Amino acid sequence: MAARNSFDGSGSPTRFFTALLLVMLMVFMGTSSIYSPHSTLETTDEEVPTSGRQGLSIEDECEGLKFEDLFDYDFADFKVFIGDDWATAEMDAGAFVNGSKSATVRENLDGLFEGLSGGDNGYISTDERDAVRAIGPKCIGAMDTRIGMKEGIPHRGAPDWNNLSFVEDGIGLDEIDLVPQNHPQERTCQNIGSANGCKEVPVSVTEDLQIMMFLASDQTNNVRFDQLPNSGDSNFTLALNVTNMSFAHLELNFPLKQGLRLANYSIQDTVSNSDGSIVVTENTELSAPEALYLPDGRLRVNQVVTYATSEYPIQRDLFLDFTTMAPETNEAPEWTSNAPQDGTVIPMMGGMNMVVSGEKTAMWATDDSGWGMNCVFAESGWTSSLDGEGNLIVEHQNSPSPTSDAECYVVDPFGEQSVDSRNWTFGEVFTATALLSGTGDSIEFTLTPTGLVNEMSISAHAHQSNAMGQMRTTTVATENAILSLPLDGLSPGAVMVMGQAQGSTMLDLDFMLNFGLIKASLPPLISVSKNLDGLNATWEANGLTFTLKGDVLDPDGEEVTLTLLLCGYTTNDFLRDGSGWEINVNIVSCSSQNPPVTAYDIVLTATDDSGSVTTYTVFVPDPYASQDDTGSTDSGAPSEAEEGLPSLSMLATLSVTLLGAAFVGRRRTE
Repeated sequence: MAARNSFDGSGSPTRFFTALLLVMLMVFMGTSSIYSPHSTLETTDEEVPTSGRQGLSIEDECEGLKFEDLFDYDFADFKVFIGDDWATAEMDAGAFVNGSKSATVRENLDGLFEGLSGGDNGYISTDERDAVRAIGPKCIGAMDTRIGMKEGIPHRGAPDWNNLSFVEDGIGLDEIDLVPQNHPQERTCQNIGSANGCKEVPVSVTEDLQIMMFLASDQTNNVRFDQLPNSGDSNFTLALNVTNMSFAHLELNFPLKQGLRLANYSIQDTVSNSDGSIVVTENTELSAPEALYLPDGRLRVNQVVTYATSEYPIQRDLFLDFTTMAPETNEAPEWTSNAPQDGTVIPMMGGMNMVVSGEKTAMWATDDSGWGMNCVFAESGWTSSLDGEGNLIVEHQNSPSPTSDAECYVVDPFGEQSVDSRNWTFGEVFTATALLSGTGDSIEFTLTPTGLVNEMSISAHAHQSNAMGQMRTTTVATENAILSLPLDGLSPGAVMVMGQAQGSTMLDLDFMLNFGLIKASLPPLISVSKNLDGLNATWEANGLTFTLKGDVLDPDGEEVTLTLLLCGYTTNDFLRDGSGWEINVNIVSCSSQNPPVTAYDIVLTATDDSGSVTTYTVFVPDPYASQDDTGSTDSGAPSEAEEGLPSLSMLATLSVTLLGAAFVGRRRTE
């Protein structure tokens, strides 16, 4: 695959694709190829005429383009995972843009749509964002990765590199806060033809943003190259062009390969003088790459690069030399005092387990080049390994025995093995079942010891992702034990059991068990308060409105909504303060009732977030009617004692009489 240059000195890319590249934020793409160090990175402010693009495809426009010369991000993070086939790779990238730099990105993106409805109008919209997402993978697929490999002795210079290239179908894109949600200056898109729900903000907003590239769903790679004939078994050089990477972290991950190591590196700065001469110097200011071995034996190389604006147009290339030849000196790994002693039980739960976390195993041994672990089990069907995070994974499938002894050694990447071994026993220390209690307010957690350890202490609690019940503890020896785990404070829905088992002859066992248990939703509790006169309602002087007050609580701690039904009409115009509620009720909706209403039958409904409903009926008497009594009932519960109509005082009776006389007198004068 031939190398491609991002610039040939003839001019800068158009604003259209400059903006597109800004959105893609693939800061490692485009630029003068590391494989052509004699090319220059000349740019100008001249804009290519629009007519010059006519008839070109997206691939033509994006091929070889580079935008670091025009765009300054604050930090970028790039990760490359070379596939086990040594012919494909996954590349992930994330870039962070802060403050005024983020406003520049938004302004350039808005300019991308100059001449189109809503484009280049000083606002960046969700429509513009979505349009760029749609064509982004096709553009990136035509760009350079700026990475190449070459087999053989350590290599510098331009010819015959095995270039990595992007795979369009494998590219996924996303962004965070390119169009900030709920921004104070957010508005509905003003242009004709905008999508439903389209929002836009001024390009001048300075909220931080982030843009990412990753492996698309259902894809295995987003980068490919010609397979290395030696598949990494012998010497090769990997090169990266890091020109104009203002501040970036590079992470390279290689397949598992016995003895693969970083043997040497070089950072070279190349300057093309006006007289045609080329000057190449070694850059000793940048930090050296860091090589480390993951617990599963894979090699990872980290490199931090910087490139100041003042250094332009220097071309900067990073060369990493790899080999599988053993180092001249190599000490065997050793166990530390933190490693479990001989005879320790390594507890498990189920057939395949992460039985010990990487945080703990990292303290078990030491070696200058990193280390892994090799365990030989006494029983058939048992295997173990350390994953990339150092977690100890133990699996036993189709094994006739639920437990097995194992002899384990520490091994380094070059095959050196520890002198001493550790002998441990792997297996389940207890089995468990769980049921909801008859009242549904706790979990009955039953523990059955297997006899692998003589005695252990087990602590457990009911658990949800955002809540936990009270902890309960018991000691288990030879007999079953039951822990009653309260569900107080947990929301309705799925509940698991979380806990820890400890014993003097075993490692601590942290467990999270899912028995498919569901905590049922309890209905809300609602009440109506009496006023000072012992009545449910307090009437206004106009006789058309009364006030109800009360409390509502949900036993599960969920939010509760309230509605009121009167004479066929509903309202939710409640005033809420904690558990207290208050509502002013207008009886106008009952004016058309026949016969006339003498007691108002009000239905209160309380609904929690899980959909559980409680209804409460309140009877409020008409103070001007002769109804004897009313009452209140709570659905599903016995009715409360009915509330009798209190006698009106002499003054109240006189007031009613005078109001009636005034009304009659007015009718006679009309």
